[in-house]
Amino acid sequence: MPLHHRAHDAADATIAINPLYAQSGETQTVPKLHLPHGELSPDTAYQVVHDELMLDGNARLNLATFVTTWMDPQAKRLMSESLDKNAIDKDEYPQTAELERRCVHILAGLWHARGAHAGVGCSTTGSSEAAMLAGLALKWRWRERRRAAGLPVDTPNLVMGINVQVCWEKFCRYWDVEPRYVPMEGERRHLTAETAIPLCDENTIGVAAVLGSTQDGSYEPVAAIAAALEQLAASGGPDIPVHVDAASGGFIAPFLQPDLVWDFRLDRVVSINTSGHKYGLVYPGVGWVVWRDREALPEDLIFNVNYLGGSMPTFALNFSRSGSNVVAQYYQLIRLGFEGYRRVQQACQDNAMHLAAQIAKLGPFHLLTDGSELPVFAFTVDPDAGYSVYDVSDALRKRGWQVPAYSLCANLESISVLRVVVRNGFSRDLSDLLVDDLKREVSLLKHTVTAQPHAERQRFHH
Repeated sequence: MPLHHRAHDAADATIAINPLYAQSGETQTVPKLHLPHGELSPDTAYQVVHDELMLDGNARLNLATFVTTWMDPQAKRLMSESLDKNAIDKDEYPQTAELERRCVHILAGLWHARGAHAGVGCSTTGSSEAAMLAGLALKWRWRERRRAAGLPVDTPNLVMGINVQVCWEKFCRYWDVEPRYVPMEGERRHLTAETAIPLCDENTIGVAAVLGSTQDGSYEPVAAIAAALEQLAASGGPDIPVHVDAASGGFIAPFLQPDLVWDFRLDRVVSINTSGHKYGLVYPGVGWVVWRDREALPEDLIFNVNYLGGSMPTFALNFSRSGSNVVAQYYQLIRLGFEGYRRVQQACQDNAMHLAAQIAKLGPFHLLTDGSELPVFAFTVDPDAGYSVYDVSDALRKRGWQVPAYSLCANLESISVLRVVVRNGFSRDLSDLLVDDLKREVSLLKHTVTAQPHAERQRFHH
């Protein structure tokens, strides 16, 4: 449920405080949905909240999330020391702002932005905000060109695969842009040059290509898409830019696939976003968006504010947020360097491919991807197995593993998959333990299938 409605039931009454926690004179209960009348000691309040959070899953065993779940203790200390710094207040916290500037330059260089004025960008709360800022820049530049030519600007569209993250759907809905989705079909599970070009016209503000699909971890062919758009423009068609949503791949491809051309080496690519809190190896939430040069970022989108003590340019959807994640990102960049990032990401990919190969040997599973692009892979269950991916996901949860099961996008909704995201901190030992648990649970599921009459199993699944 995206919003929390005001609805009460008996379970919402109070939280009973363990007598051993409460200090002398403190209440023995706390209302769940109302402000308590009196105070609690910090230790009592901590213990109440701490105990409730024990019901959350173990983040390290969460193979659903792309988000970083382990950092150095020193990084945690830096984050704790800078939690109270407002990242937007660059006049009061100039060194935090300087670290943000350095991170943007480092990423711009990593993605091959070249020239004295190349690589303009900023931090965000995550890739969703970064993608929306990039989308706004695409729309503004398209609108400027159309107005200069005396053409209407009321029907912008954005071309992308149906597999894009939901932030792109939000962007189109919030900023009145027509989404033109390329559906999945057969063995093709993402956008290609051949499927993108037919949807492009003079009202297309850009093509959003994904470097690392959340569906299966695969890369979209950015270079081929850019080449097709170059050919379209050269033949008299519209001049359409490319934005690369590299939420995950932006911190993978430069280290593991350095010869893959997907970034600012392609003239058609005007902007790139990534998530620092995914394979950037920082706790949530921090993202980054970088434009190839100042021309790609319209000045009309930048605001200058002066009520915090100095005139500061800002481009963001929100305002106040902690600078701690920016500090942590800079820590990781200088702590690991190129070789450190390469080593960490290579270990993730090695473990992902090892795990995928072991799962493929179990029999009822079929790989859609194997972790050779992102350290992410998806697999299906044999339709004759008698149980579903959802049964497997539920069975693994008994041992603490969180492996998501879901159906694919438009045209392939009948295919349901399990997906595994391998991150820093997920070791070869853990991957082998997962395989052992998967073997055990598959054996139990087979036994259930054999023991239960078919009609009873159907009722259970329904």
